Amino acid sequence: MIIYNVTINVQEDIHDKWIKWMKEEHIPDMLNTKKFQKALMTKVMVQEPMGGITYSVQYTTESKEMLESYYSENADEMRSRSKPFEGKFVAFRTELEVISEQ
Repeated sequence: MIIYNVTINVQEDIHDKWIKWMKEEHIPDMLNTKKFQKALMTKVMVQEPMGGITYSVQYTTESKEMLESYYSENADEMRSRSKPFEGKFVAFRTELEVISEQ
């Protein structure tokens, strides 16, 4: 199992609109690609020196191959949908392999 983790720092002036978009549009759209089984959105409980509010969204997928399929078939379009928030957030992505779940 692979977790595709996206960590996003969002400027406070767009925060409420961005949260609504994530919960009502972006995360459901990600799940509708059928590449991910579930998504977990969490707030990072650390004050960032650069300001803003930081979140982590973890999308669970069955394999590295399925994640590669997302990259080649869906990633560009999904990322382009964040245009209304361009310049107001910073994101970085991490791939995690689940070793054990208890």
